[in-house]
Amino acid sequence: MASENIIKILTLCSLSAFLAVSWTPLLTHFLYKYKLWRKSARIKAIDGGPATVFNQLHKDKEVSTPRMGGLLIWITTAFVIFLFAGLHKIFPNQYWIGKLDFLSRSQTWLPLGILIAGSLLGLGDDILTVIEKGKYVGGGIRFTRRFAVVLLIGLIGGFWFYFKLGWHTIHIPGNGDIEIGLLYLPLFVVTVLACWAGGVIDGLDGLAGGIFSIMFGAFSIIAYGNTQYDLAALCAVIAGSTMAFLWFNIPPARFYMSETGSIGLTAVLAVVAFLTDSLLVLPIIAGLLVVEVGSIIIQLFSKRFLHKKIFLCTPIHHHLEAKGWSREKITMRFWLINLVLAIIGVAIRLLG
Repeated sequence: MASENIIKILTLCSLSAFLAVSWTPLLTHFLYKYKLWRKSARIKAIDGGPATVFNQLHKDKEVSTPRMGGLLIWITTAFVIFLFAGLHKIFPNQYWIGKLDFLSRSQTWLPLGILIAGSLLGLGDDILTVIEKGKYVGGGIRFTRRFAVVLLIGLIGGFWFYFKLGWHTIHIPGNGDIEIGLLYLPLFVVTVLACWAGGVIDGLDGLAGGIFSIMFGAFSIIAYGNTQYDLAALCAVIAGSTMAFLWFNIPPARFYMSETGSIGLTAVLAVVAFLTDSLLVLPIIAGLLVVEVGSIIIQLFSKRFLHKKIFLCTPIHHHLEAKGWSREKITMRFWLINLVLAIIGVAIRLLG
């Protein structure tokens, strides 16, 4: 049985990567044909000030490289999960088809739904950005509206966990579960919002693709250790399609992940952390997301109260870029750091 589940997870991961690579030429043709990139460089930083340093680093690429590469990830993931669910309905007596069906109410309905919901929100933001509607800091949809939708997604997920699934504890590795009652709801919402903020890591060619594939690979291992084989398969499929995205996103990037990738992936990352009882190791496995968001918070605080900048540009990968680090050096070193953090996080979680 154990070997069959390993075969299931690895097969689905490989299949998602193969399918994603296979239809990338169609996606690329569409993105370039309709010139789905920013028509003008970003003029404002997150605090509303001029994005001078960022434009010096990225002005040319911003207005010539398509957005919406994240479509490759979540469409492939949704296709794979519905493909085998449909085949299982058609051929209910075929053992391996049934084995590869990983659509389940208890493990994958919620993360899949949140992945699609978050990705559609990001798609709307990307569309408004490329047609130059709603010119607000960071994207086409006003920040407060994006925040409200992500907040709603977090509330729906929190209520599902608490009232539908009856979850009201958090797991401490090596020590067991502790009861937190209704605090579970705000904790879930805050985690979704925090992970969403981590989407700022999508800023250099290959950076986000490598980071997300490592994180979902780590949670696939944790889910497998919890005998949550369908959830492990979902994480593996996301990792596989993200690795296919990475193939085309390494320098020079053929397209950017943008909001339709980052919002869905960060939201489902939070959900998977709760489903696997891994909330306390999430800041380790997603450590670079914490560092990226932290650099922005520090910068905003310093500019507001100290009236000076700590970093040349935020998030921190842009600061390193402005300091003269090559984009390839930043990306590869961040991959290695994240890989080590993921290994540490998995090891700590499996203690429980």
